Amino acid sequence: MSSSDTPKGRVLVADDDPAILRLVTAILEKEGFAVVGARDGREAYKALQDDANFTAAVFDVVMPHIPGPELVRYMRTEKRFNKIPVMMMTAEQDPKLSADSFAAGAVVFLPKPFTTAQLQTMLRMLVGKAVIQRVD
Repeated sequence: MSSSDTPKGRVLVADDDPAILRLVTAILEKEGFAVVGARDGREAYKALQDDANFTAAVFDVVMPHIPGPELVRYMRTEKRFNKIPVMMMTAEQDPKLSADSFAAGAVVFLPKPFTTAQLQTMLRMLVGKAVIQRVD
């Protein structure tokens, strides 16, 4: 059985930049994850409503409708989403955004532009946290 038959889990990815969404999706799939993509915060919110069974989530900070930190804050108010670790990404250079993301409950923060290796490292940290959290 190939590794694509046994995904490591599902990751929700939300970014309003189609190129970034494609890139993150491709890297995650190569790492063995199934990906649910969303083009903005509202689509991500809908995906969570439909199915809370995600290993992790990757959100852009600045998105139309619902920004990333707001999505994370919402996830932290609902028990079924509490165990889902979130990585935030942004091209904005404002340090307040990373502070907001962590305050909202994000676990890792990745500035754009990033390399494939940087994204893979952050994903391993993120998913490592998911595994650790599931144990308790």
